[in-house]
Amino acid sequence: MLRGIDPLLTADLLHALRAMGHGDTITIVDANFPAAACARRLITAQGSDVTTMFRAIIAILPVDDFIPKPLLTMQIVGDPSTVPQAVAELHEATTAAGLDTGSLGTVERHEFYRRARDSFAIVATGDRRLYANIIITKGVLRPAG
Repeated sequence: MLRGIDPLLTADLLHALRAMGHGDTITIVDANFPAAACARRLITAQGSDVTTMFRAIIAILPVDDFIPKPLLTMQIVGDPSTVPQAVAELHEATTAAGLDTGSLGTVERHEFYRRARDSFAIVATGDRRLYANIIITKGVLRPAG
C-alpha cells in the first residue's frame, strides 16, 4: 500500500499511467466492452465501476488542456443526444475534480472502438451499466511556479 494512492490503482495501472506521454490516451470500459479484443495493454479491474476508477485515475493523471475534448464517452446507438446514467455520473466526477465539463465530449460507437484500440491501455472494469466507457487524454505537468 502507498499513502495517498487509491488502492484501485494497482501496480500495473500505475506503471501504465506513468509510462504514458502527453497526448496518449487511456480508456476505462464497462463489462460489455470488447476490451481483450481491442487492447494493446489490458488492465483488469473487475471489482470496480467506471466512475470510481475514473475518479481514482484523474486524481493523479493530468488531463490534456491543449485539445477541446480530452474526455470522450460513447454515444447511445440510435439516440446520440441521450445521456446515460453512467455518463451523467462521469459529468459529476469531472466537475468534482475541478475540470471543465466542456472538456467532456461524445463520439459514435465505432469511432469510440477505433480510439480505444489506439489507447495506450484499456482498463476493463466490472461495471454492468450500459455505455459506461470513457477515454482520457493525458496532459502535461507544468513546472512549479
